[in-house]
Amino acid sequence: MEWINTLNTLCHAFGPSGAEGGVAQIIEEMARPYVDEITRDTMGNLICRKKGSGPRLMFSAHMDSIGLVVTHIDDKGFLRVGAIGGVHADAVVNTPVRFQNGTCGVIAAQVGSTPGKRTMADLYLDIGATSREEAEQQVQIGDVAVYNTPVFPAGALVAGPYMDNRISCLVLLQAMERLHDCPNDVYFVFSTQEEVGLRGAKTAAWSIDPDYGIAVDVTSEDGIPGAKHTASSLAGQGAAVKVMDRSVICHPEMVNLLMELAQKQGIPAQRDVIQAGGTDAGAIHQTRSGVCTGGISIPCRYTHTPCEMVCAADVEACVALVAALAQTKLEKEC
Repeated sequence: MEWINTLNTLCHAFGPSGAEGGVAQIIEEMARPYVDEITRDTMGNLICRKKGSGPRLMFSAHMDSIGLVVTHIDDKGFLRVGAIGGVHADAVVNTPVRFQNGTCGVIAAQVGSTPGKRTMADLYLDIGATSREEAEQQVQIGDVAVYNTPVFPAGALVAGPYMDNRISCLVLLQAMERLHDCPNDVYFVFSTQEEVGLRGAKTAAWSIDPDYGIAVDVTSEDGIPGAKHTASSLAGQGAAVKVMDRSVICHPEMVNLLMELAQKQGIPAQRDVIQAGGTDAGAIHQTRSGVCTGGISIPCRYTHTPCEMVCAADVEACVALVAALAQTKLEKEC
């Protein structure tokens, strides 16, 4: 895992939905040596282009994260919060958090709330303030907190906050380094506001008008105890080639192309179906008159919790598959 330090930097960059500027700046600096052109659009999408004469191929990995937005500060300095994206109240109790200005605190559940039935209204943040006035010197209504948990290796896996989806940002960055002459006009998009409705990918795809689109994201992992088999992918079995999720039914020719490419190049791969959740593919495939769209995903355990886990070998397989597709001469039409 030579890339674990880079992953640590990405996972701890501040970038909740709507405030992705910090993580975008870090990614831009990392990407600059490997692409020909870098732009940002009004939505904050970071678009890195590797120029080529062939069809436009768009890879999209969202760089935003879920978070907690301050909605109220009480007289004792405790903060009430709402969710940005899919925050599950029971999964985040007693988790350390931090704000963009460095203020740190802990998520707590109010006395009397029932485990298993908690909502965001049962949670508060404790930043150590003793009054509203003291708290307001550190945070304001509308400020957003993100998880402040570590990144660490765990056997063949690596754990940390915001694998969804900083691990896919790492995949695109690693793939860029492997590209030389590109037969396709390749756009690596680090999109915004995916967690609140695939918003950034929608505008990025409209402006790029790609011939082909690939969402690079995590996917639910089916190998944990008690799994209900609402997902098909397993950690350690390679890149998960998207067949469908709640946002998209992938173009069958794209599914076949990715699976055949993986087989030809000896890249471990598996077919991916999930019955809940979506990716940027949901926005990309409906752009203009339609885009031939697929997905390459990393199986991930404990998604949308403060400590998510992925397999290092799956990450490597996804890097290899992204790079392989980018360097495969595509036709103008799927």
